[in-house]
Amino acid sequence: MLFCMDARIHLHILASGSKGNACVVEGPEGSVLIDCGISRRALFARAAELGVDMDRVQALLLTHEHSDHVSGVTVFCSTFAGTLHATAGTIAARSYLAGLPFSLVAPGDALEIAGMRVNVFSTSHDVADPVGYSFSCDGDRVGYCTDTGVLTDAAREELAGCRVLALESNHDVGMLKRGPYPAFLQARILGSGGHLSNDQAAAELDQLVTRDTETVVAMHLSDKNNRPSIAVRTLAEAVGAEAANSTFTEARTPDGTLSICAAAQAHPLSVW
Repeated sequence: MLFCMDARIHLHILASGSKGNACVVEGPEGSVLIDCGISRRALFARAAELGVDMDRVQALLLTHEHSDHVSGVTVFCSTFAGTLHATAGTIAARSYLAGLPFSLVAPGDALEIAGMRVNVFSTSHDVADPVGYSFSCDGDRVGYCTDTGVLTDAAREELAGCRVLALESNHDVGMLKRGPYPAFLQARILGSGGHLSNDQAAAELDQLVTRDTETVVAMHLSDKNNRPSIAVRTLAEAVGAEAANSTFTEARTPDGTLSICAAAQAHPLSVW
């Protein structure tokens, strides 16, 4: 759990990976749930583990329609009275989403939810209409971008200078090429509509990390083609950070102003 005394927005990652994704962004007047790719029981259990009050969730935002991001939506929404937001392509791609009262969003849109401004930006993934989100309030900013083969210009604009940057760091290219995935799947992952590698994510930090950035979280790590220590080490080298523990699953710059960590599939994480 990472703390910032002056933060207005808090990030709670309940699950991140190919087996399910869900994240709560907590603002001054409530919270937003990004994606719901795990069961309602797991969602609430992990929220409770972090001390996150799910009764404060005012909206559900979807990034795209892959099952690891939306499989829990129907059950969650059966008892959820808040608003639902997704792109037209995402809603149309799943019949069970089309039957729910979603409000349409599109890249370039801005929403006001839970005391935060939520900006929608395009990502690059092999789905209908994928997006990422940035959140701002009183000068505090959190950026969330996973499941993208490249960063779009709009993504870079929204993510640069965020205090908390949650950025996909899916795979180590060497592990992927030596691993069990067939050639067609490797090509999909490595393509512009696939997933950011550790090296790609690290290369983006030169533009994205500023003096305002305090935490970078490596997201959506592959359980077969990556390791938290490899992802953190790769990102750390790009910003001059050093190991903050014996396993290199956390890193910190020598002046202590920037921390690097990795989200996990089954171990929730809060960044305050």
